[in-house]
Formats: sequence, structure tokens, C-alpha cells
Amino acid sequence: MDRRGVMAAAAAMGLMPALAQAAAPRAGLRVMSFNVRLPLDSDGPNRWDARRDLFVETIRRCDPDIIGTQELWKIQGDHVIARLPQFSWFGVDRRGGHGDEHMGVFFRRDRMRVVDLGNFWLSDTPSVPGSISWGHSYPRMATWGLFETVAGKRLWLINTHFPYRAEDEVARSKCAAAIAEWVAKRPVSDVVVLTGDFNTGPESDAHRILSGRLDDAWVAAPERKGPEGTFHGFSGMPGKRIDWVMARGLTPVAVETVDFGRDGRFPSDHFPVVADYRWP
Repeated sequence: MDRRGVMAAAAAMGLMPALAQAAAPRAGLRVMSFNVRLPLDSDGPNRWDARRDLFVETIRRCDPDIIGTQELWKIQGDHVIARLPQFSWFGVDRRGGHGDEHMGVFFRRDRMRVVDLGNFWLSDTPSVPGSISWGHSYPRMATWGLFETVAGKRLWLINTHFPYRAEDEVARSKCAAAIAEWVAKRPVSDVVVLTGDFNTGPESDAHRILSGRLDDAWVAAPERKGPEGTFHGFSGMPGKRIDWVMARGLTPVAVETVDFGRDGRFPSDHFPVVADYRWP
């Protein structure tokens, strides 16, 4: 689908309404990155229908302005919107439709509106839905949006999910280079925020590449809360820090890895990351 088609579809879905006049502008910007974990019956007690209300509660507690999700299926996105109607979401799946994993972007409709949006694939043919390069197993992509807040401030949000296998380190570096190139094409004065599950740690080449364009909130924020690691496999025991929020043009104030759960159950197999920023 070309950009005109994407924007027309977004308008039809109500993603670009006029800003709610009653909404008071927030002093800063709160960004969340959250790997949803796709709905699999084989997850047993951690299957989606057993944790979906906990997932919604996590978002409600954190009260983000904007969320980049990974592994999101449409049924999950629609459930979140049904329970939290102050949000909208957009995105296509990694094959270009709506029957697979999305890099879904959620935003508060009363706090900001979508100016433009789009997708590209992390491959040698970025405009081809479902395209794969560099030896990894599944299509990988990025979904982005240009937003304007009720206070008239603009930001770009780009959200992604990198290949997961240990042998995909070169592919992850190439994915990072593609994201960094996209960021570099935005005007230098523009605010850009990146969310994602990068399936590698901060010691990686992918992190080094992206850190050349964006500041990692976990590193740059003066206040940190929660465990450093983000992947826990539904155990609650944090492993590697593979989920990041990065930005340029904003001042990081605080960042938290949110390890909220109840009775040994968690909303996902990843802890979400929430970063608070101050506008320039």
C-alpha cells in the first residue's frame, strides 16, 4: 500500500481526528516500549486471554502518551482499544496485512494526533512488504508516525523488532544501520523517538550504531527505576536489556523497567520500558 492508501486507511479508522479541545497538554512526553508476546495457546497459563487484563492494567498504571509495541496481533490491539478507548493504534503486519505480527503504535487521541505514518521493511527492498534479507528467518520491519501534540509540538516515533537468533548479529547491525539512516533523513531540528525489541544488549554493534544518532534513555536519564534487564520469559527474573527507548531532541528525565505482575503472572514475557522526557 502506498502512502496515500495508508493515510486514507488511517483516516477511515479514525486515527487522525481533530485534537480534543478539553485535553490539557502534558508538561512532558511519556513513551513506552512493550513487547506484547503474540497470542499462543501453547503458552498455557501465560496465554493471551489469561494475561490480557493484566496487560491493559499495566498500560493504565503507566499512563503513557505513546507506545511502540512488538509481536502485536490485531486481536490484541483491538482488545487494548476496547478497554482503553482513549487510545488508537495503527500499523500493518510484517507481511503487509493484518494476519501476523504488527509493530503497532498506540497513542492517546486526546493528547496528540497523527500527521503522517508509514512502514518500511528491514531488507534490501524496504518498500516490499514481507521482504527478507541478510539471512534472518522472518520479515522484519519498522512502523513510524509523525505526531502533533495538543501543545503544538511535533515528534517522529519509529518502532521496530530486530531478528532474534544468536547468529543474526550481522543482520541486527544491518537493521540498525537502516533505522539510523531513516533517522538521519529527518530534519536535524526534529524530535525523533525510537522504541523496539532489539534482541541484543547494549554492548552490541546494533546499539553502537543507533547510539550515534539517538540517546538511550536507560543510559542518559538521571533517574532509573526497576531492573536493568527486560526479557524474563514469564519468570519475572530479568535477563538481558534488549528493549530500549532512544531519542534525540528531548531531555530524558526518568526511565523505568516496569516489573509489575500479580500472583506470579506477568502481562508479557518482556518487561515494558517507560521513559519520561522534557520538551526543549
